[in-house]
Amino acid sequence: MPLHSLMRGLAVLGVLGLLGAPISTSAASALADETASVALDHTRQWQMHNAAGEAYRIMISLPDGEPTKSGFPVLYVLDGNGYFPAFHAARDTVERYRDTIIVGIGYPGADALNWLRRSYDFSPPAPPEHDEPPQGGQDEFLDFIEKRLMPRVEAELPVNPRQQSLFGHSFGGMFAIYALFKRPALFAHVVAASPTLWWDSHYLLPLEPGFAEALKAKPLKNPPSLALIVAEGDTPQESQEAQAMAERLAPLSSLGMRSSYALVPGVDHETVPFKIVPRVMREVFEAGYTP
Repeated sequence: MPLHSLMRGLAVLGVLGLLGAPISTSAASALADETASVALDHTRQWQMHNAAGEAYRIMISLPDGEPTKSGFPVLYVLDGNGYFPAFHAARDTVERYRDTIIVGIGYPGADALNWLRRSYDFSPPAPPEHDEPPQGGQDEFLDFIEKRLMPRVEAELPVNPRQQSLFGHSFGGMFAIYALFKRPALFAHVVAASPTLWWDSHYLLPLEPGFAEALKAKPLKNPPSLALIVAEGDTPQESQEAQAMAERLAPLSSLGMRSSYALVPGVDHETVPFKIVPRVMREVFEAGYTP
């Protein structure tokens, strides 16, 4: 409805109200329908805070049916304001994904990507001369996910604790790899789309050997997997570095860890998350999936 027509309708309703004329329920409902925000069916939302009191917007795509004895598998999606709706639509529409849970981790407000908050949450500490916007919250954010959010989700819904996965894009992809390297038992599957591997002079690279050695020294009963996905429109450096990381981690397959690399044609850095939703869902929810 054009704005001038909507305003005229509101004015008419106001006059009728002043005159004491009855306003039909159907007319009021129709007007409300035209001005209300869109809501996603089969979802829940709540707000949580980290140890420092910072608020997060948590969006849940609810499973259908009854869980198995093990519980429902869960996929945590970073930058939830921007990417949760696409994953929810796939979970809610595709029959084989209906018995899963999607958890979007976002921020209060309407911005699809909260640049200030994500810059802090997904990054390592920076020296004062380069700490703008503020950085260095990766461990705080990881603690929030592990110690506050995951227990809350498990308390609210029947979750399979051995089938919880993480998806992140760009800075979020960088953080997802950091989470894998620092806490390899936390997620069964990690998917990093166009990860910012070059950030802070490739700060993730020194962590990689320690991760590999830890797996060799104490193999996990359920080793994690890592899928590295880049866009055709990413820079050659970004593509090559992701492929090289997957190749370096490939020998860990002897310990049960699966790593993969894929380049997605026809998309760029900003649009690749929306193209790969089906691939991500297969990666984390379908056992034995091979890219």
